[in-house]
Amino acid sequence: MPRELQIQVAPEVAAQQELLTAHIAKLMQVSPAEIRHVAILKRSIDARQRSVKVNLKVAVYHNEEYTESKLQLPDYKDVSNKPEVIIIGAGPAGLFAALQLIEIGLKPIVLERGKDVQERRRDLKAINRDHIVDEDSNYCYGEGGAGTYSDGKLYTRSKKRGDVDRILELFVAFGASEEILVEAHPHIGTNKLPKIIKAMREKIIEFGGQVLFNTRVTDILVKNNAVEGVVTQNGDTINAKNVILATGHSARDIFELLDRKKIYIEAKPFALGVRAEHPQSLIDSIQYSCDFNSGRGEYLPPAPYAIVKQVGGRGMYSFCMCPGGVIAPCATSPGEVVTNGWSPSKRDQETANSGIVVELKLEDFKPFAKFGALAGMEFQKAIEQQAWHLAGETQRVPAQRMVDFTQSKVSADIPKTSYVPGTTPVELGKVFPGFLTQTLREGFKEFGKSMRGYLTNEAILHAPESRTSSPVRIPRDPVTLEHVQIKGLYPCGEGAGYAGGIISAAIDGEKCALKCADLVRS
Repeated sequence: MPRELQIQVAPEVAAQQELLTAHIAKLMQVSPAEIRHVAILKRSIDARQRSVKVNLKVAVYHNEEYTESKLQLPDYKDVSNKPEVIIIGAGPAGLFAALQLIEIGLKPIVLERGKDVQERRRDLKAINRDHIVDEDSNYCYGEGGAGTYSDGKLYTRSKKRGDVDRILELFVAFGASEEILVEAHPHIGTNKLPKIIKAMREKIIEFGGQVLFNTRVTDILVKNNAVEGVVTQNGDTINAKNVILATGHSARDIFELLDRKKIYIEAKPFALGVRAEHPQSLIDSIQYSCDFNSGRGEYLPPAPYAIVKQVGGRGMYSFCMCPGGVIAPCATSPGEVVTNGWSPSKRDQETANSGIVVELKLEDFKPFAKFGALAGMEFQKAIEQQAWHLAGETQRVPAQRMVDFTQSKVSADIPKTSYVPGTTPVELGKVFPGFLTQTLREGFKEFGKSMRGYLTNEAILHAPESRTSSPVRIPRDPVTLEHVQIKGLYPCGEGAGYAGGIISAAIDGEKCALKCADLVRS
């Protein structure tokens, strides 16, 4: 059996197999020639001291052979003639639910309002270049969901929702790099994820499942408080006794449909703020204590950051931080602007960006109380529409230098940022309600105390970062995972309020699929 070790080494040692082997041989007091292989099991960076170190968990093959093994997909069987389950949405929750259904012998019918992962690119180009928002195909809608073209982060803080390793291993089996099994904060990258998503879809179809694109669900058929099927925008009816609702955090039409049909939903607190962009070299110099001009060196990756503060009784924190990344336009309807961020797999862009958001409370939505359970959604929508109006009623976004924002000054000039549609100088206090503006202003000053150099006019704030999570929760039974009111309806993933990213959404999709199987068997 290989010997497992926990070690801490310099970045150049961690990056070079020969140096790493020599280091381990010295620790074990053996000859490097006796070490046949060193497998890195886990890797993380410790930048707390001035000298940055890399933490490694390794398996050392000392005088024993190492055989490389390749992760395999489950033994899927054809489900063409098996009982059918409708899945609304082809994001991570929907795709992993479909794969799980096939694994346990049920036929998934995946209905996706948007286009396939390759076709989506045209509509992303249109929103970036021509400021045209397709309400069914954009950064949020389409095969793979919001995460496909907005980063592909695979990190989750939750360790209680299911088997994280299983999801990561499935990604690898579908073509992701094995590095995601090793890194403390795994990341596939927007340039790599589409090919993996396509492979998943092809596998679903190969084993008898269906995936229908450009198929927006406009009604959910219910009789005697039980699901009977769905109706699409073309007027087609698809019947099924089980429906997994995995539509994502931006499917406002689905929230409105449920509310209109008096299918119980409730407002949910979420977080909202701005997306801040710094030069990556500045973040490197802060996090790695390296010289701003000479940089981090060739053996360290672009530095991320994570920061949390309590400001006036509210949490303010970094969200979806993208080292070496860019800011993207993520509106889902004309007449609004929304920002998000992503990084390519190499994280090799010159800028770093992060959502900087403030936690909201249900009482913040009181001005929209007439909308009932949709009050939070209307609060969110009002800010996005106000930003659109202030920035010139295109996909340009309101922007302000960070120090100027803390001093309530309109920035005289905004340099070109990674946000392709462009920016308009705006005093961001006009975008947000007063309490939110004040929290952000005070919070940035606190951030600057914790990360010296972070509070700078080199940083550009883009508004708003508003789609951090769903503004609605669709309640479900904690045991059966069915809607508390409607039998056979499984609220799932981010849109229902039960996930917060690719991994947790995928896990939730699998859980709902397994519960569908229980109901079918009964």
